[in-house]
Amino acid sequence: MGAASNDDNEEHEFGEDQSTNNDATSSNHDDASAQQPMTCSTKSSPADSSVVFSPELLGMYYARLFPYQMLYSWLSYDPATINPNNNNTSKNNGTSNNTTTFPRREFSMTIEPTPGNEVYIRYQSFLSQEELTTAIQKRRPTKIDIGAVFNYPPKDNKSLPSGKLQTQERELVFDIDLTDYDGVRNCGCDGAKICPKCWTFMGMAMEVMNEGLRNDFGFEHVAWFYSGRRGVHCWVCDDGARKLTNEARSAVATYFEVNLGSDKNKNFNLSSPLHPMLSRAYDILEPRFVESVLPEEGHGLLSTRASWTKLLMTLPKQANSVAAKLEEKWGSKRDTTTPEEKWDELKTALLTFIGKSGNSKAPKNLSNADRSRVESWPVETVFKYVYPRLDINVSKMQNHLLKSPFCVHPKTGRVCVPIEVSNFASFDPFQVPTLGQLMKELDDFEAADKSENDTDVTFDWQKTSLKEPFEKFQKSFLVPLLNEERRMQREEREKRAAVMGDF
Repeated sequence: MGAASNDDNEEHEFGEDQSTNNDATSSNHDDASAQQPMTCSTKSSPADSSVVFSPELLGMYYARLFPYQMLYSWLSYDPATINPNNNNTSKNNGTSNNTTTFPRREFSMTIEPTPGNEVYIRYQSFLSQEELTTAIQKRRPTKIDIGAVFNYPPKDNKSLPSGKLQTQERELVFDIDLTDYDGVRNCGCDGAKICPKCWTFMGMAMEVMNEGLRNDFGFEHVAWFYSGRRGVHCWVCDDGARKLTNEARSAVATYFEVNLGSDKNKNFNLSSPLHPMLSRAYDILEPRFVESVLPEEGHGLLSTRASWTKLLMTLPKQANSVAAKLEEKWGSKRDTTTPEEKWDELKTALLTFIGKSGNSKAPKNLSNADRSRVESWPVETVFKYVYPRLDINVSKMQNHLLKSPFCVHPKTGRVCVPIEVSNFASFDPFQVPTLGQLMKELDDFEAADKSENDTDVTFDWQKTSLKEPFEKFQKSFLVPLLNEERRMQREEREKRAAVMGDF
């Protein structure tokens, strides 16, 4: 085993095994006190909701609230597990190979045998939900990562000839982190710090990506999750997405990539005419840019003289006259325009300058390239601030691992819950429950009079505020996904029957 990577990093690359023994049940640390089975499997002690994270709280979360059935049902892609009341016993009747999918899935775990001593274990795999549950409850990992489905169970990695273990499929995943927006966050946040003002960047990124994945590539089963701290993760789970080669994954990821320039290279020029995907992205982003970035209650891009002067200085030098006129007008005591009105005025002035507004004519010495650069400036400015900033390497390879949904971020104690793109405006990362809050909710539920409680409770998480996001995930994502898998299996059986004449 070796030291785990920084826990702020949400994903791991496929590389050398970090574990000296990759069998989850035979680790040298299995006898360590931190690895002993849970001693409090059914009852919680009185909870202190002010404590957001502790090994004891994490152990209780894994014992009572972690949605093993949901994760197993999803990652097995077995329609027989769609009913949560069937105890996850897959009765596949031999109609598909889905029962062999889960055992070939790689998991990794970051554990702390002793406080401050992190150990990262790779190539873990489990035959069943029960095996996964036992391993997680025994190890109490501070982080769980999910990798690809291989041609052999990853836990057999050491016994296979070199190069024999190969990836077969993996969800197409995307990782978006607010730290990549540090250069444009004018709210005072940077690094791991977030606030409601900069969190809006995540909603804009999700909407653009969701539209592109669904409309341009035809994907239907797209799930979004809060990372637990400062970002969001996307899992595209269509059969076609899972089977994409590394080259195809790279092509999809690159499709969404826009070179936004850098500190050293400020050049950022979009092609003209604008690609339809980028045109749609601009239509989505510009209203949100106006609402969330321009005003003082946002990032203040056009709220003060200093801020608008700084913005006008980014205009192409050919439009210096436009900048000078607006600087003078907006600086006048008589000017009472709002940031939104200033933005509209600026766009109109640029169109007038290049001869695209009313009867105006462009300067004779303005080349077509310069005209295009001036016309593109509003789009480039919007994209510079709010276009999705992807950690593109996460998406390019089947063998990347990404943090498991439903686990807990050790820095915040918050659960990686599903997010609905359509309801992002009502999603508050600061209201996502911490471990301490969840244990308090359990205590309160179980202390209440039984007649007041909903008797239709199958899982303990239904007694907490996890009930709403988890049940929405089941209804809107998991059930349609597994129904699609059932349809595909039926069509495959009918196709085989037709070939063999067995009707």
